Amino acid sequence: MGGNSSRVRLAGPLEAFGSGFAMELARAGYKKNPVCDQLRLMAHLSRWLSGEGLGPEDLMPEVCDAFLAARRDAGYTLWLSRKALVPMLHYLREIGAVPPVPPAERSPRAALLARYHEYLISERGLKHSTASGYVNFVDPFLRKRESPDGTLRLEDLSARDITAFVVAEVPGRPMGSAKLTVCALRSLLGFLHVDGVLTQSLASAVPSVAGSRLAGLPKALEPGQTRQLVASCDRGSVVGRRDFAVLTMLTRLGLRAGELTAMQLNDIDWRAGEIIVRGKGDRRERLPLPVDVGRAVAAYLRRGRPITECRALFLRVRAPHRALTSSGVSAIVIGAARKAGLPPVAAHQLRHTAATEMLRAGASLSDVGQVLRHRSALSTATYAKVDRIALRRIARPWPRGGAA
Repeated sequence: MGGNSSRVRLAGPLEAFGSGFAMELARAGYKKNPVCDQLRLMAHLSRWLSGEGLGPEDLMPEVCDAFLAARRDAGYTLWLSRKALVPMLHYLREIGAVPPVPPAERSPRAALLARYHEYLISERGLKHSTASGYVNFVDPFLRKRESPDGTLRLEDLSARDITAFVVAEVPGRPMGSAKLTVCALRSLLGFLHVDGVLTQSLASAVPSVAGSRLAGLPKALEPGQTRQLVASCDRGSVVGRRDFAVLTMLTRLGLRAGELTAMQLNDIDWRAGEIIVRGKGDRRERLPLPVDVGRAVAAYLRRGRPITECRALFLRVRAPHRALTSSGVSAIVIGAARKAGLPPVAAHQLRHTAATEMLRAGASLSDVGQVLRHRSALSTATYAKVDRIALRRIARPWPRGGAA
């Protein structure tokens, strides 16, 4: 389908909103054909509402479902799900033509998790994404305490219950996931005491996870693999130019996925050759902008980034052109590894790769810590194990005649 949006005839209760909806779609980055498709869907909905004696104020979820059912019965094969109505309903709600969706009734578990999430943000000062991660880690624990009728059994919670959950759930998990689980569980138990659900805090009942944060080796790519990963991008396409800039930034600057997605257009000082990184705890730090990184970003800005009011540096390619998310960055890295014929690669591995490459080039651990913006030298110390040249200087020779 496609065509000129001015030729789409709108009649009925939604007629007055057609031109504004078309302008909003164009502003969000939709091309002509998708705009026409959305206007045709609006025209069909408007005719259906008129035939049913309904207006925009009646567009609640159940009415939308009835329209989609009628559309399927009429033989339409496209735009048959609630997702198809999202842009239209979002616009109509924004201008007040359609009432907001009434909040769904929460279960006791969902209500408790919502209060916990708000507590983490307002009282603990955590970022929204970090608070959501804590909620995800403790949700299985609350599910274990949920009765068939949906009520939560927390009044009789004991240290034995907590230990049994950790022993059953944590073994077999990666070290980082296991530590985050027990950390989040301690946080939840402390909140339950503050919230009045528990008469005393049981946070101290959560057993610790054995193991050192410095026990493993950073999982970095080999130099040849890094080149393969970056070279997999088709720089002749819009998507390829964006992905090339993203991968170049990750491998050269060691950015976290969240730091890359938080970057704004004005965070790059082209004259000074610097870039502002918005790190953990809302810290903003300046880093030098390497020439190759600057060229990759400039190529994306000139011939890849959509024209939009959004100020985020990296955007979704498809409309609506919103900021790229952390999951989107992960998808770029995974897709590039697949095209390059490499084993699966996680976005955070590129941070380890950047640190390892700096050490191979002769940088000190202090230099690496500054570039990676570590608050503690202990965070950087793990990379000492991959600096084999420095380790050889302090390694004692194997005694002659000793047992191998």
